[in-house]
Amino acid sequence: MNKTVRIVLYVLSLLTVAGVLAAFLWKGAAAPSGGTEAEVMANADTEQPAESEAPTQDEATETETPTEEEGAIRQDEAAEIPQTEAPAQSEVPETEHTGDTTLIFTGDVLFANAFLAAYDAGGISAVVADGLREQLIEADILMVNNEFPFSDRGTPMEGKQYTFRCSPSYVSALTELGVDIVSLANNHTLDYGREALTDTFAALDGAGILYGGAGESAERAEELQIIEVNGKKFGFLAVSRVIPDVSWKVENAVPGIFSCYDETRLLELVREAKEQCDFVTVFPHWGTEYSEQPNEVQKQIAEKCMEAGADLIVGSHTHCLQGIGYFDGKPVFYSLGNFIFGQSIERSAAVRVTVKQDGSTEIALIPVRAAGGQTSELAGEEAAAVYSYMESISVNAAVDENGIVTERR
Repeated sequence: MNKTVRIVLYVLSLLTVAGVLAAFLWKGAAAPSGGTEAEVMANADTEQPAESEAPTQDEATETETPTEEEGAIRQDEAAEIPQTEAPAQSEVPETEHTGDTTLIFTGDVLFANAFLAAYDAGGISAVVADGLREQLIEADILMVNNEFPFSDRGTPMEGKQYTFRCSPSYVSALTELGVDIVSLANNHTLDYGREALTDTFAALDGAGILYGGAGESAERAEELQIIEVNGKKFGFLAVSRVIPDVSWKVENAVPGIFSCYDETRLLELVREAKEQCDFVTVFPHWGTEYSEQPNEVQKQIAEKCMEAGADLIVGSHTHCLQGIGYFDGKPVFYSLGNFIFGQSIERSAAVRVTVKQDGSTEIALIPVRAAGGQTSELAGEEAAAVYSYMESISVNAAVDENGIVTERR
């Protein structure tokens, strides 16, 4: 039984107790005037439907909006609850929730011309197909690489070939996708200067979305972002090894970007993060664009991060899928390519990581493509082709027919 139904039944049990108590009180008050016990109970029965109503809209939306089918189930279950005797606490059905936590990571997200055309014409469903979007929303934590600033201000960086920005009003699209945290540590965050980056902080803060890898100070740019789910603390560190100018480094000017050309500080932060968190993810912007293989620097940084305590590394920047590696049983996704980026994406993938209550993990690829500005999940032979391709470019990782990723020994 899902969490929403459990909550409803618990509320109904409390209301039933209140109803019974009210009945006895009414009996005591009504007896002097000649009312019989049967009359009192009849009155109580006529009031009972008010206590059996479905939860208010605010209560329902704490978890999810019930479907018509779920509503019918709730009515049936509510009807089965005795109306004259409150169930004991132990009789409330136990939740089926196992305590597993689902994290999903995607590659580069750009809100530019293709996104604007699709979103303005058809809303978020025109940008990410409904089936895929439902998976993103249902994840306990969703993290993406935000490859642009949210701003209407600023001047494009002189001499830079590609500069991006998007009006802050479109931050709602991230909310509609279920995004919980973004990386701002990339080579486009300061495309329109520092005032545009400041606007980005404000837009994300206003939407309740965490961000890492950039800030108004070095401390904020390096700050570990922590999300607690199911009693576990999940920590996220975002960092870039691709910046177009040294002035972008937060130690040189603020606001700025946390970089790892010297990985010493990053490794210190990973060690500190592992002391605070049950599961630590490092999200680096790195590598060589359009290369399916990680370079030696990526491999070296990945290995050092794993030795320092990272549990997972998810990379971005290359605009194409790169292979998967394992260090001491812990996976590195060197790059997930693009997720929302232009009209077409031939093949890409998101990663779903399920962290179980005992700390073990199950990892799966979600294969995707984009056409006409809409990203959707692949199935059948097309999905199998992505799984096969990812395994072929990975050194010590296997991907089975269901997209499950494991270490290949």
